[in-house]
Amino acid sequence: MRPKDFPKAWALLKRQAKGFDTPWVEEDSKRQRDPFRVLIACIISLRTQDKVTAEASERLFQRANTPKDMLRLSPDEIASLIYPAGFYRTKGKRIFEICSELCNKYGSKVPERLEDLLNLKGVGRKTANLVISIGFGRPAICVDTHVHRIPNRWGLIDTSNPKQSEIALKTVIPKRYWIEINRYLVTFGQNICKPISPWCSRCSILEYCNRKGVFKDR
Repeated sequence: MRPKDFPKAWALLKRQAKGFDTPWVEEDSKRQRDPFRVLIACIISLRTQDKVTAEASERLFQRANTPKDMLRLSPDEIASLIYPAGFYRTKGKRIFEICSELCNKYGSKVPERLEDLLNLKGVGRKTANLVISIGFGRPAICVDTHVHRIPNRWGLIDTSNPKQSEIALKTVIPKRYWIEINRYLVTFGQNICKPISPWCSRCSILEYCNRKGVFKDR
């Protein structure tokens, strides 16, 4: 895919992706517009199916939906509420620690700067950029396995890790697309452009794809 083809290809991809369920964190953000919910739900979502993330997050937020409220719970109580999310005990401790940092360092608010978010224990670039983009509505590209894999498969970028992909994508994709990149590429990657045996026969943008690294499709 050439950078100049991206806008047309993206319009086709979005149309197809809208036929599938989008990630719960994204859908919840559209309703709530709360950076704190985005941050905590992202922590819960790591190595956890979307349905489990949604149910676990809702249980937790019904009990505590601010950093101060969260600190009224113990790490074990948080872990119990988010069970059966993957590594729920570790996540319970991590959520408690993050909320403590938010209260002690940031006036009980989620910081907007990438550098501050990355200073929170357990928060990586993927989570930080998602908080910035869908929590605060500011341009940022959240790169997960789908956002790293698919543009490389297209031939739009040529990178070896998510951080390189984030930098490269910012150079070839106009800023107006940044916020929605994660939402639609995750959906597209889960349903069409799968890691192994992608559904090339069903892909709406096959004509733009270099199919780099695709050895078996459907």
